[in-house]
Amino acid sequence: MDVVMDATVMMGLTIALVPVVGVLMALTPYLMKKSECFTITIPESAASDPYLKGLKRRYLALMLALTAALTAAGVALVVLDNPSGVLAVVIAGTLLTCVIGYALMLYFRKKVSTYKKQRGWRAEAQEAVAVVGERDVPRAISLKWNLLYVPVLLVTLGVGIAGYSNMPDMIPMQVGFDGEVSRWADKSLSIVFMPVLIQLFMIACFLFSHWNILRSKRLSEPGAPATSALAYGMFARAQSIYLLAMGLVICIALILMPLSFAGLVTLMQSAVVIMVVCIFIVVGGIAISVVYGQGGARLFARMGESEEILADDDEHWKFGVFYVNRDDPSLFLPARFGVGWTFNYARPAIWAIMAAGLAITIAFVVAVMSFG
Repeated sequence: MDVVMDATVMMGLTIALVPVVGVLMALTPYLMKKSECFTITIPESAASDPYLKGLKRRYLALMLALTAALTAAGVALVVLDNPSGVLAVVIAGTLLTCVIGYALMLYFRKKVSTYKKQRGWRAEAQEAVAVVGERDVPRAISLKWNLLYVPVLLVTLGVGIAGYSNMPDMIPMQVGFDGEVSRWADKSLSIVFMPVLIQLFMIACFLFSHWNILRSKRLSEPGAPATSALAYGMFARAQSIYLLAMGLVICIALILMPLSFAGLVTLMQSAVVIMVVCIFIVVGGIAISVVYGQGGARLFARMGESEEILADDDEHWKFGVFYVNRDDPSLFLPARFGVGWTFNYARPAIWAIMAAGLAITIAFVVAVMSFG
C-alpha cells in the first residue's frame, strides 16, 4: 500500500511540473521591461497601448489554454494509474510548452515590429549599454558564499561512509513510478562517492551561474540611469541569493541518496522528497520573477514614462533571444525574453565556454552511468 501511495504521489508531483512551466511561460511577457514588448524595443509610454496589451493577453490566453489541456491529460493518466503515460505527458508537454511559447513569441514579435514601424518609433542610439559602476549600487552576493557547499559535501560523504557496512550487495539505483527497481549497482567503495559526484556537478553549474550574474553587463535606462541601475542591482542580488539557497537545498536533499543505499529510506521516498523540493524551488523562482521582473523591470515600472525610444538594440537580438554584438565586449547580459541571463554569441570565449560545459556534462553523464 505504501509503495502504491508513493507511486501515486510521485506521479502527481511529476505532473505538477507541467502547469508550473506553463504558467511561467504564460507570464513571461508581463515580466519584461516596459520598453520591450515581445523582444522589440518600444517607448515606455506604449506599454499601455491597447493593441500591444491585446497581443500580450492573446499570448497569455493561448499559453494558459495549452497548459490547462496538458495538465488535464496528465491528471487523467494519474487517475488511470498509467505511469508511462504520465512520464510521456511531462516530457512531451514541457517540451511542447516551451516550443509553442517560443513560436508564439516570434509570431507576436513580428506583429510588434510591424506596428513599431507604422508608428514611427525609432531611436538615434542603437544600443542601451549604460554600464553602471560599483558605487552605491546593489549587486549579487560574493562567490565566497558558495563555501557553504563544503560542509554539505562532507556530511554527504560521511553519511555514505558510515552507512557503507549496512548497504546490500546489490544497491538499487533507479526506480519507476510503480516502485519497481529498474537499475542496480554492485556494492563498492566507489558507490559512496556517487552522491558527492552529483553534488559537485550541480555545484559547478550553480557556481558558473553565480559567476555569470557577477560578470554580466549591468544595463541601465539612458533616461533614468540611477533608478534603473538600482532596480537591476536589487534583481541581481535577489537572484544570486535565490540561486545559492536553491543549490544548498537541492544538495542537502541529495543526502537522501546514501541513506537510501543503506536502506534507511526507500529510493521512491527519496525521489518524492527531491521532487517536492524541486517544485517548491521552481514556484519560489516564479514568485521572485513576479516581484522583481526581468532585470528589475517591475521595480523600475513606477518611473515616469517616456514618449521616445532612448536607445534601440533590436538588431543585435536575433530571433528575439540570441544576442550577437561584435562591438560589445560583454560575455553575459540579461535575457530579452525570459527571466535570467544569456550570452553574447559574437564572443569567441562564449563558444569555448559552451564547448567546455558540454564536455564536462558528457563526462559527468558517463561517470554516473558507470555506476551500475
